[in-house]
Amino acid sequence: MYCSKLQKLNRRSAWLLYSLLFLHLAGCSSIGPPTVTRDRFDYVNAISESYKRQTLLNLVKTRYVDAPVYMDIASVISQYEIGGELGFELAPSFTDNNLLLGNGKYADRPTITYTPVSGQKYSRSLLKPLPLSSIILLLQSGYPIDGIFHICVQSINGIQNRRSSALALREADSHFVDVLVLLRELQDTGNLFYQLGVAEEKANMKIGFRPTPNVATRNKQMQFRQLLALEPNAMEFTVVFGVEPVNNSELAVLSRSMTQVMIEYAADIDVPQSDVDEGRVLRSVSASTRKDFSAKPLIRVHNGVAQPADAHVSVFYRDKWYWVNDTDLYSKSTLDFLMILFSLTERGQEKLQTPIVTVPTY
Repeated sequence: MYCSKLQKLNRRSAWLLYSLLFLHLAGCSSIGPPTVTRDRFDYVNAISESYKRQTLLNLVKTRYVDAPVYMDIASVISQYEIGGELGFELAPSFTDNNLLLGNGKYADRPTITYTPVSGQKYSRSLLKPLPLSSIILLLQSGYPIDGIFHICVQSINGIQNRRSSALALREADSHFVDVLVLLRELQDTGNLFYQLGVAEEKANMKIGFRPTPNVATRNKQMQFRQLLALEPNAMEFTVVFGVEPVNNSELAVLSRSMTQVMIEYAADIDVPQSDVDEGRVLRSVSASTRKDFSAKPLIRVHNGVAQPADAHVSVFYRDKWYWVNDTDLYSKSTLDFLMILFSLTERGQEKLQTPIVTVPTY
């Protein structure tokens, strides 16, 4: 009688424990919300690092006249699964031990879709000249006009910029340098303005001068007009795409493609002297021997046999490490600017269909 009561009590306790555990598991909050903060920033850091490395690697490959390859991340889907079972097996007699049985599982299945930049998208993003509207936007954002034109523009009213390509190597025309110097001085004094209409791809972009009583500034404006054969008294000029202007109130600007921009940046990358001696790569042009206004390389990329311990970004190529120092703010800014330029090449273009990814839900 006494044992029977104890056995009933033991069974009731077991069922009570089982019920409490079941209610506890049922009341647990979803695992989804806590993963947002962790996953979002982890993926942001990982994707950011991968784009920096891809940009630097393709710069180095361009330096060696090697074909750059670009891979976009089309989508990132992080999928979680958690499950469990809990059981309680009652012993046939009071003297036997009761068994609490359980099992669980956890799975993390990230699905990352990569899209190679090829075909039509490659030609649009890398071979097509930069939109003039994007260059005006950069100027409106406060970028120095001499730096933007030095990198993004090949010619202004027929006056040529430098070319660093092995197939078309040439120095910049002296007047091109003079034009950029004048534009920067006028920009610094606030006497330069940029206008961009609503229909950005049409000929409604203007660069002009603000009226000023300062004689020195007016003289610089006049020098600018004379160098580019512009209307002597005009205060604003329509910006059009092309090599030569139709009339003396136009600024014909021939912009570079992203491939040309990459070639110009890559020309300043430091490479092993042995590769130069063996003819694997062109010799770097010293900044002191250039005829243009560049007083320093466009970007400083170092190389060595050992991976650097504290680099902003580093890549391994042709048995060497190439990197940008974390303390080199100028080169870090250059790398960031390159990634901005890549995003601007897609401006105003139709979106390509990304691969359809079907992810099972549980």
